Amino acid sequence: QLQVLESGGGLVQAGESLRLTCTVSGLSELGLNFDDYAMGWFRQAPEKEREGVSCINWSGGRANYADSVKGRFTISRDNDNNTLYLEMTNLKPEDTATYYCAAAPSNGLECDSEADYYDYWGQGTQVTVSS
Repeated sequence: QLQVLESGGGLVQAGESLRLTCTVSGLSELGLNFDDYAMGWFRQAPEKEREGVSCINWSGGRANYADSVKGRFTISRDNDNNTLYLEMTNLKPEDTATYYCAAAPSNGLECDSEADYYDYWGQGTQVTVSS
């Protein structure tokens, strides 16, 4: 069974930075590799719907961002270590949410920012930005 685990959340002040990390395990038991998957970051604030933050294709060569985070967040992946990152800079109070990492089997050129595209999800990590 594929397992997805996020870490790196915390409480920061507006303008500060955080790096979220997502590790995927269970791949070898399934005969799969991390680069068989497109990866995405999503977030959900209280009383709001889950929204796509960023996604990255299997190779790391293509990424997409929500307009609200463009220029501030950077997604990247380390396929040798089954790890996904989200570097968040200039954080704003409106970035406060639970952040989720998700994996979707894909070898396509593009990734998808829709939650329905992803099959495997982590439990989330809380990011709180104070003003």
